[in-house]
Amino acid sequence: MSLSSADFAAIWLTLKLASLTTAILLVVGTPIALWLSRSRSWLRGPIGAIVALPLVLPPTVIGFYLLLMMGPNGILGQFTQWLGLGTLTFSFTGLVIGSVIYSMPFVVQPLQNAFSAIGTRPLEVAATLRANPWDTFFSVILPLARPGFVTAAILGFAHTVGEFGVVLMIGGNIPDKTRVVSVQIYDHVEAMEYAQAHWLAGAMLVFSFLVLLVLYSSRKTRAGWS
Repeated sequence: MSLSSADFAAIWLTLKLASLTTAILLVVGTPIALWLSRSRSWLRGPIGAIVALPLVLPPTVIGFYLLLMMGPNGILGQFTQWLGLGTLTFSFTGLVIGSVIYSMPFVVQPLQNAFSAIGTRPLEVAATLRANPWDTFFSVILPLARPGFVTAAILGFAHTVGEFGVVLMIGGNIPDKTRVVSVQIYDHVEAMEYAQAHWLAGAMLVFSFLVLLVLYSSRKTRAGWS
C-alpha cells in the first residue's frame, strides 16, 4: 500500500497553503509584534489578547465565525460579491484567510519575544547615529531578531500543516481545491481505509517530529554560542 494520487494532491495543496500562509504572516505579523513589544498604549493588552485568541478557542469556533463572515450574508462576503469575486467560502483563498488568522499567534508571539529581548540600547545607539526607522529595522532589529524569525516561520508553517477544524469549516472537502492532508486522513478513516490513513498520519507524525527536532536543536545551538 502506498500514497494515491489524491493523497499527493492533498500533500501538495497543504504545502502550498502552509508556505503562502507563513509568508503572509511574517509580513503582517512583524509590525504587529514590533508594536506589541514597544508600545505602552492601553490597546496593547486587548490587541495582544485578540492575537492570542486562536490559542484558546476551538478551531471550529473560529471556522464557524469566519464562515459566517465570508458567506453570502457576511460583511466580507458581501464586499467580495460587490467586487464581483463571489464569496470566499469553499475556496483556496478562504483557506488562506482562515489559516492566517488561526496561525497568527504562532508567528506573532515568537517575534514579539525576539523584539523584546533586543532591549532599547541598540535602538538608542542607532538613533544617535541618525539612522532612520527603516535603517534601524533592517540593520539592527532584523539581524538581532533573526532567531525569532526562524522560530516563527517554523511554527507558523507546521501549525498550518496540522490544521483541521478551521479548514474543514471554511473550505469543506473539495478535491484539488480545499482538501488538505488532515481532511484527507479524515476521509480515509471515514471510509475505513486505515492503511491509507496510516501512511498519511505517519508522514504527519514524522514531519512534526522533525520540525520540533530542528527547532529545539537550533535553540540549543544558539544557547551554546551565547
